[in-house]
Amino acid sequence: MGLMTADEYRESLKDGRMVYYKGEKVEDVTAHPEISVCVNSMAIDFEMAHNPAYKDLAVVYDEELGEEISRYYYVPKNGEDLLKQFELIVQATTLGDGYIPLAHDIGADALNAISITANAMGNKEYIERIENYRRYLKKKDLAVVAAVTDVKGDRLLRPSDPKQAHKDFYVRVVEKNSKGIVVRGAKAHISGAAYSNEFFVLPCRAMVEEDKDYAVAFAIQANAKGIKQVVRPFKPFITPFEFPRKRPVKMITDSLIIFDDVFVPWERVFLCGEWQYAVTMVYNFALLHRRTGCAYRIPLSEQFLGAAQAIAEYNGVANVPHVREKITDLVIYLETLRSLSRSACLDYVVHGGIPVPNPVTTNIAKYHFASKYHDVVKIVQDLAGGLLVTAPTYKDYQLPELHEDIKKYLGGKAGIPTEHRLRMFDLIRRMTRAELETIALHGEGSLQAERMTIYAEARKAIIECKKLAEMLAGIGEE
Repeated sequence: MGLMTADEYRESLKDGRMVYYKGEKVEDVTAHPEISVCVNSMAIDFEMAHNPAYKDLAVVYDEELGEEISRYYYVPKNGEDLLKQFELIVQATTLGDGYIPLAHDIGADALNAISITANAMGNKEYIERIENYRRYLKKKDLAVVAAVTDVKGDRLLRPSDPKQAHKDFYVRVVEKNSKGIVVRGAKAHISGAAYSNEFFVLPCRAMVEEDKDYAVAFAIQANAKGIKQVVRPFKPFITPFEFPRKRPVKMITDSLIIFDDVFVPWERVFLCGEWQYAVTMVYNFALLHRRTGCAYRIPLSEQFLGAAQAIAEYNGVANVPHVREKITDLVIYLETLRSLSRSACLDYVVHGGIPVPNPVTTNIAKYHFASKYHDVVKIVQDLAGGLLVTAPTYKDYQLPELHEDIKKYLGGKAGIPTEHRLRMFDLIRRMTRAELETIALHGEGSLQAERMTIYAEARKAIIECKKLAEMLAGIGEE
């Protein structure tokens, strides 16, 4: 089977899953007037694999199966493979208008993190299980996401701490038998889960021995008995107060996933009680997913740059020196992110037999994006001016008694239609909304998470640089 079509993907979601949205149970996510927008956005991944323009990026020939498979489920061999997967994610996000078609990429990050952990453990049973599951994904081409972030409860307490209000703030094993395990708990912020076929469930932190019941990783179908999803509402359309467009709206959303005594067969369990390796798994997932996160943000950064240049021209100030400085800042922001991300792929290291992006460079790239994101938003909003939030709506613009006045008084540079200027205000308002800012800061790990990883990974280099400085200072010659 190898490569699923977009229509086959949509059909595969009609499986009786338990999804709730705006206080109601959703019977069919593909037919729901709002969630179907996300389904169609996710389908971009499957469309690319069948489009000759993207085949070199999206598809790899698998020697073992003797057929073409998704690049996401192919084990990278070198930096060029990492770079191609990176560019595939960039292109998919571009086609998604800056929203990420999540069908494969997050699942691939989890898949490789589990493989790395199994290899590091030297556990032949886990190695065989994850390779069998990888083969299954290659054949079925399923949409798989990763459920990593636990709801945590009191964040200063460990998962097993008796001071926690209850035991289920982190997903845990509540029963083992000859056929598998039973798990309970909840995962939050899980992007794309409502319209994925399956989930990887991974730990989200390092564990101690007392936490061993929480050191669990597995794969599970989205429609498995005992799984419920609650989807956060979102705006899946251009409002009647914004200028309409023919281009379909793209969107993704996030789920709270509740695991109410869910059975997982042993062949889908990849960690169960080996608390020492929870940190290995979560570390490698975070590393791989931060590289993926950088890929997401390149198209968004290009959109910011383009919108800033357009509105500066429409306002007639594009050649003012301080405006050109701001545009240049956006160029530096974008190209630094792009260069660091590509460099991380080519300057790869090997974890558990699998090439991964350079950890220091990857975390610097993600930190660069997130820490300067609000500066970029500020520049774009500053260049737009106050009309960004006070301009009349599209409904007002349509009124015959107001149309000519708005057209006359809200025009900008000669030769630029007023409507173009008003449309760009609409776009910038949508692009700079608060949820994007939150995702930029916390998606793939917070700013502090990147700083901690950068320092830990760079520790050896720091010590070597210290020795060099001491040598130049003549310290140690006494």
